[in-house]
Amino acid sequence: MTLKMMKFGASVLAALAVPTLAFAHTGVGETTGFIHGFGHPVSGLDHILAMVMVGVFAFQLGGRALWLVPSTFVFVMAIGGALGVMGVAVPFGETGIALSVIVLGAIVALGTKAPVTVAMGIAGLFAIFHGHAHGAEVPEDAGRVAYAAGFMVATALLHVVGIAIGFLIGKAGESGGRIVTHSAGGIAATVGVGLLTGLL
Repeated sequence: MTLKMMKFGASVLAALAVPTLAFAHTGVGETTGFIHGFGHPVSGLDHILAMVMVGVFAFQLGGRALWLVPSTFVFVMAIGGALGVMGVAVPFGETGIALSVIVLGAIVALGTKAPVTVAMGIAGLFAIFHGHAHGAEVPEDAGRVAYAAGFMVATALLHVVGIAIGFLIGKAGESGGRIVTHSAGGIAATVGVGLLTGLL
């Protein structure tokens, strides 16, 4: 399991490095777009918590879910981002983002075991809201493709962080790791409630 996780992590990081290298020596619009896009998911607590919880959830499910759930989120988020860039309205956007933190946090806290297709559906549903928020805030002077690549890379990295957290917690021991994971999910869900109600 450890070797598989290391191979998976190395493969993901290598894949994520490609767009970064590709934009390192391009024009100002593209470079700025990538930086702005990368910064958007990591600048908000709601986005960070949701992405990390997706990674932890995928780790808890294991098997094919380890890559299918995060990949689904990133893919569908790109669709949501395109809708945001085109100005297509997605109702209840902020509510959907806050609910994603609550639901994903609760799933992790409860250690919910779901079929991979159901987990992918949940990830995809919430990815629309997150992607739309990213796409709707693309700067006028930024290259849109570069901006999209930026927020997709940042999101994937946050998923990898979640998977790594799940792995590290698991190393703490079955009972101790379970308590820490449940607590982390519960804290995330509580923060989500605060975001939904406007208290945070």
